Amino acid sequence: MIRIVMDVFFALGIFFIFAGIVGMLRMPDTFCRLQSSTNIVTMGGLSILVGATIFGFYSGNSSIAIKSIVMGIFILLTNPAASHAMTKAAYKSGANMDKKSVCDHYGRDKLNE
Repeated sequence: MIRIVMDVFFALGIFFIFAGIVGMLRMPDTFCRLQSSTNIVTMGGLSILVGATIFGFYSGNSSIAIKSIVMGIFILLTNPAASHAMTKAAYKSGANMDKKSVCDHYGRDKLNE
C-alpha cells in the first residue's frame, strides 16, 4: 500500500513536470513561461520530494526523508521570491507582454508612483 502511494506521488510529479515543459514551449511570452517554470519546481518537485520522504521513512533510511523535507521547505520558501524577482527583472529589461494579455498591473502601479 505504501509503495502505491509513493508511486502516485512520483507519477504526479512527473505529470506536473511534463505539463510545465509543454507550457513553457507553448506559452506566448516570457511572463507566462516563467509561471510554467515555477509550476514545474513547485508542483513537480514537491510531489517527487513527498514521494522520496515516504520512501525514506518506509525503507528505514531516515536521512533520505529528512533531506527531502529540508529541500521541500527550501523550495517553498525560495521559489515564490525567486520567480517574482525574475519576473520583475524581465519586465524592467523590456520583455514584451503578449498582445492578448488583458492587464498590466505592474505597469499601472509604476505610472502612479
